[in-house]
Amino acid sequence: MARTPSNMVTLGTLAPEFTLLNTINDRLYSSEKLFNKNGAVIMFICNHCPFVIHIINEIVSISENYKENISFVAISSNDVINYPEDSPKLMKKLALHKNFSFPYLYDETQEVAKNFDAACTPDFFLYNDKKKLVYRGQMDDSRPGNGIPVTGNDLKVALDNLIKNKEISNEQKPSIGCNIKWK
Repeated sequence: MARTPSNMVTLGTLAPEFTLLNTINDRLYSSEKLFNKNGAVIMFICNHCPFVIHIINEIVSISENYKENISFVAISSNDVINYPEDSPKLMKKLALHKNFSFPYLYDETQEVAKNFDAACTPDFFLYNDKKKLVYRGQMDDSRPGNGIPVTGNDLKVALDNLIKNKEISNEQKPSIGCNIKWK
């Protein structure tokens, strides 16, 4: 199991724009839809990564608990030729099985992942309503096999502070996960 860290993009960076296929409903989804609330979480995930599988239920829970104030979207950018378990058909199956309340987008060209400088799955990016990056990195300290409970605390503190208009600490830890499977 590879242990690739986030690239820790510079805070304040503007969110790249994108339009991708939402595998749940087979329609195109534009990033413009994201910024109609306090901000947005853009998550790079995939179906097969053990790091994502380890926290997927907490991802679903957080998105459900915060969806009134923050928009959420998940993107899979993996090479589906070499990793067929990350195909759009199986992305849809996972999203329906786990009751995703957010779009699960397929980045076939991998350009969106490159534009975000995403490095691993999971990789989290939180933007404010002005599309500026205010948090990036891990959801919490839990990893498969380390015995630390999955809580989502790092991401939740950032979400709470954004919603309450409080300062978000610059002390942020990179996510650790599988590298994005580049073509």
